[in-house]
Amino acid sequence: MTSMEAILARLDELERSHEALKRECEERGRERDEYKRLYQETMERCRRLELGLLGQKSERHAPNENQLTFDVLSLALESRAEAQVEALAEDLVRAHRRRKRTGRTPIPENLPRVEFEVLPEEVKREGLDAFTRIGEETSEVVERRPSSMVVVRVIRPKFLRKAAADENTEFLVGDPPSLPIAKGMAGPSLLADTIVRRWQDHLPLHRLEGIYKREGFPLARSTMCTWHQRLAESVAPVVAAMRADAFETPYLCVDATGVLVQAKEKCKRSHFWVLIAPEKHVLFEYTKRHTKEDVDGILAGYRGTLLADAHSVYDHLYDDNTLVEANCWAHARRYFYKALEADKERAERALSMVRLLFDVERHIQNSSRKKRESIRDKHSRPVVERFFSWCDHEWEHVLEGTPIYDAIRYARNQREGLVRFLSDGRLPIHNNDSERALRRQAVGRKNWLFVGSDDGGRANATFTSLLASCRMHAIDPLAYLRDILCLVYDWPEHRMLDLSPMRWAETSREPDVIARLEANPFRQAAMITPA
Repeated sequence: MTSMEAILARLDELERSHEALKRECEERGRERDEYKRLYQETMERCRRLELGLLGQKSERHAPNENQLTFDVLSLALESRAEAQVEALAEDLVRAHRRRKRTGRTPIPENLPRVEFEVLPEEVKREGLDAFTRIGEETSEVVERRPSSMVVVRVIRPKFLRKAAADENTEFLVGDPPSLPIAKGMAGPSLLADTIVRRWQDHLPLHRLEGIYKREGFPLARSTMCTWHQRLAESVAPVVAAMRADAFETPYLCVDATGVLVQAKEKCKRSHFWVLIAPEKHVLFEYTKRHTKEDVDGILAGYRGTLLADAHSVYDHLYDDNTLVEANCWAHARRYFYKALEADKERAERALSMVRLLFDVERHIQNSSRKKRESIRDKHSRPVVERFFSWCDHEWEHVLEGTPIYDAIRYARNQREGLVRFLSDGRLPIHNNDSERALRRQAVGRKNWLFVGSDDGGRANATFTSLLASCRMHAIDPLAYLRDILCLVYDWPEHRMLDLSPMRWAETSREPDVIARLEANPFRQAAMITPA
């Protein structure tokens, strides 16, 4: 090779190096611009947060109509089932129509009525005899009376048989009616009222003190705490029976949230857990920590599918096949929703596919297991496969540390649990029921701030299990608690599940139960409507 050829070869090599260096600089520039944009976005969010303008946003995705149309058409082309997709689309359109409420809310017929007659001034002056009544116009307005306490005085006369009236003859007296708290001063309705106000209406004890004082009965918070601890022990067998029944279901929905516990120097952090057996029970548990050992204690003896988030405290349950893992698409969707501002195009693409899955679920929510599995296999499976194919493709192109990177990483890591719903029609696509149930504790936490002790946390979990289950089965919690407090003290142990909200509608119609409740003087006195 001549010196001239060597120089030209060297120049070509330098030019290629220069091009490679230029491309690398451009790539680094794009990365720099991306990080700069993310930094500016973060600083803007901080500024808005300081101004108090950053509020909560709904995670329900407002779809890109063009993208959604593209996805539906893609489904039709891939499955070659245009007629079925059109029928599904029509059903989805009908499902999204919002019906506007019109008219005035009717006043319930069970409310007591008080009637007043308003006479014209002429009739008042001349008297009724001068007029003939030809009809009337009626209207109703709802008013409120002050709440009131009532003292039930139980009189038990003593009797002495006349034929044997001597010093050694025993007198006769009726047995005292049973109370939920033996020798206590509170009847079942008052006790139920304190429980419902505390854990259904989320009123802290110092507010309850003020409320009862205004109603004419000063009631110390320490007294209410003592009542609730003793009552929690009384109804604990009912909750235990609910737990045993829940563990017979094929899957459970689980979630947890933190709570502060009062301590001498600084509040410590504990946790409330919720376990939902769909259409049967809502169960709360209290633990001092949030560890694998606590999970083992809460789920001890359960064998089935666990629908939960991707927290590491559950991982060991799946490693030894103790439980089957199912994950929540709402959690996966949340990551992409957070990525909307940083990478709108990719996030919109992912959210559109996830939205199709939720649309299918709304269409089949009341269907049988077999039909759900069939429709999911036909319509949801192609979307899931396309979603994960897209995730695998984009994974090589997203920038590490960005919101879209975290979203795709989460979806890919939880792929096995996210696709579980396709093969089991009983499983829901999301774990939103657990999150909604935990709002009960979150709302309460904003009011009472912390629980007073571990015993208080356990009492909280016991009663919220009953109250949340009442809501699941559309049962009046006040009437339910009042009645089971009348019954539970001598209820057969093997029938404790019959006192659960799931079976209460049936149990309350039993002749023996009706007779026992009607014979309770405290309950009857509380049900009398004041004049």
